Amino acid sequence: MTHVSSTCERLALGAMSLNVRHWGVPDAPVLFMLHGWMDCSITFQFVADRLASTFHIIAPDLRGYGQSTWLGRPYAFVDHYADLDVLLSHYAPHRPVMLAGHSMGANIACNYAAARPERVERLALMDFLGRTPASDIGASDQLRAWLMAGAEVPAARSYPDVEAFAARLRKTNPRLDQARAHFLARHLTVALEDGRVAMACDPWHRLPAPCVYHLEDWYSAWRKLRSPVLLLVADEGEVRAQFGTSDPEYLRRLACFERVSVVEVSGSGHNVQHDRPERVAAELKAFFSASLMLNPY
Repeated sequence: MTHVSSTCERLALGAMSLNVRHWGVPDAPVLFMLHGWMDCSITFQFVADRLASTFHIIAPDLRGYGQSTWLGRPYAFVDHYADLDVLLSHYAPHRPVMLAGHSMGANIACNYAAARPERVERLALMDFLGRTPASDIGASDQLRAWLMAGAEVPAARSYPDVEAFAARLRKTNPRLDQARAHFLARHLTVALEDGRVAMACDPWHRLPAPCVYHLEDWYSAWRKLRSPVLLLVADEGEVRAQFGTSDPEYLRRLACFERVSVVEVSGSGHNVQHDRPERVAAELKAFFSASLMLNPY
């Protein structure tokens, strides 16, 4: 398949900057997309191939990922919310936005929309419905784990070349065909001084979180969402690994949303944007186009 080309620009954030990727026609309705952990904006290429004729897609490399600034030190997760606020203010200052996120990006999008509901018109979540925190980990234990992990500079895992990294992607996700694996490998790696390659993500992101996640915080955020929400659930992804369709905890989480539509995506693992991009694109187009019919761009 021939891929729709993208362009990138820098968005200054004080002493650092984000790499911001664009697909589609500049004057089309804008759809913002946020990638997940240890990933970057190019992850949405296969979906963008099918949406770029309808939307102007804007997807940043989050700080410490891809071509955005790497800090080379521990990251504060809350900075992602501030970065998103600047991004939306820069590209869509005068109207609420259409926002989609995968995994960690969905978490960021959810919490941001709860804090600033006036800025988000519609929200799509790809294979994310919170996690199940370990019940035996206390705040001090979590902080200790973070301190111990940060005592030494984390090393990035390296691979002999792009082909070896593509093989690693296919081993992790057998659904990836060779062409898609090589496309991702070319864009998800950086060259090292010794000629090997590593994933284009600051290894400091691998540190555990310094704070314990509390389910009540997620519940509270989801209850504050006022925009329609689309939840795409991969049949072999992380949501289904935690919950069945009739699991009481799954139903309890869904009940927190005022307006949520759930779509089951068959034949997919956690990375639905890689495994079933045609289905993901169709669902996103239908969901966000409904907003355009109500509020013409």
